[in-house]
Parts: sequence; C-alpha cells; structure tokens
Amino acid sequence: MQKDHRPYYLKKLTDQFENRYARHFLAPQCKHLGKDVVFRKPWYVDIYGRPVSIDDYTTVIAMSDKRVMITAWQAADGTSGKVEIGKHCLICQGVRILAATGVTIEDDCMLANNVCISDSDWHDLYDRTQPIGKTEAIRIGKNAWIGDSAMICKGVHIGDNAIVGAGSIVTKDIPANAVAGGNPACVIKYLDTDKPIKTRSQWMAEPGRTRKEFDELTRRALEGNTLLGWFRSKMFPCERD
Repeated sequence: MQKDHRPYYLKKLTDQFENRYARHFLAPQCKHLGKDVVFRKPWYVDIYGRPVSIDDYTTVIAMSDKRVMITAWQAADGTSGKVEIGKHCLICQGVRILAATGVTIEDDCMLANNVCISDSDWHDLYDRTQPIGKTEAIRIGKNAWIGDSAMICKGVHIGDNAIVGAGSIVTKDIPANAVAGGNPACVIKYLDTDKPIKTRSQWMAEPGRTRKEFDELTRRALEGNTLLGWFRSKMFPCERD
C-alpha cells in the first residue's frame, strides 16, 4: 500500500475540493444526493440518467483505472430506469450499476471492487437492434455485502444481511442471512442469527463524533509529513514510498 506523504492540511484541502467538485458536477446529475455523501476521486465517477438517488452518509470510492459508473437508462418514449442507493452504503472502485427498470440498494450495503449490477440483458436474444432486451428490477436488502467482481443479474432479490462471495454470478434470489457463492451462485451456509451484526449505520450513528475520530486518526497518520516530502514522493519516488 502506497504511503500518503501529504501534510495534514493538504489532505483536508483535498477533501474539501472533492466535496465541492461532487456537489457542483455530480449532484445536478442526481434526482437526490443526500447529506454528507463522500466521494473519493469524484472525477472518476460517471452518472448517467436523471433518476439516480444516493442517500445520506454513503461513501463512493473511484480510481483512474477503476471508474464507478451509475446508469439509469432513458428511452426515447420518456420511460426510464431508476437507481436508488440507501444510507450508509459503501460503493468501491470499479462498481457498475445499470438500470433499465430499477435497481434498489437498501441501507448499509457494501459493494466491493468491480461489482456489476444490471437489471437488463441490454439486447434482445433475436433482435440485436433492440437496446434493452429482457429487464426485471433488482433489490438488494439492508446490510448486504457483495464481494469483489460479483455480478448481480436481472430480477434478483438479495435478502437482508446476505453475503455474496467474490466472483459469483447471481441469477436467482439469495435469502436473508445467507452466504452464497459460485457460478451460478447458490447458498453455502447461513449466518448465526444469535450473533449480533454491527452495521455501518450503527458505526456512524453519531456523525459528528465519527468525523472527529477519523480526523484524529488522519492527523496522527500524517504527522510529520511536509509539503516538500510530498513533492519529493511524487517526483522522485523510492522504495520506502
């Protein structure tokens, strides 16, 4: 993992710039963008189609080689799909969400790197000029965790607290509290419902305190960093970087 050589004040300025960029360029593309939604590298986030909603305290992380794409298809006749992302969700690098009908991601969900969620075939089996093909809405329940490079196909309903393993292709419903994996994905086991599950919304129940804790951790991690040292790491990187 590459060390962050930025001094603390430069990290804070970067965060402020990312927030202002997102509010200026991404918010107008959304039907709703909640409060304290965090975008990391928002210039690598692509939002297409007006019916996209991202609720409070969700975090979206993008990178230059792993853009995040959220698309709500809008047809010539005025009909459109919609994407609804709940509160306290985590959207990681390379995630693609494509909706011709509707994709609903409920509160506290986590989508790992390169997850693809698509509610359409995007072409008819016989008429390849038909742009959507068969489509059926997708719903991902509260606190679900979708693993790296998993694909969620049309019509799937994933239950609350369910876990989908990395690389899985999900073509059928996954029940609540199930751990599923494979191609096509099937249930491997169930979570022990007697054990408490801590969600992101519980973790962030007091946003002010959470921000303060993160700020203190950041300050400690970057303690001693200088502007000259950060510039050196960019222009003349070495093994310790």
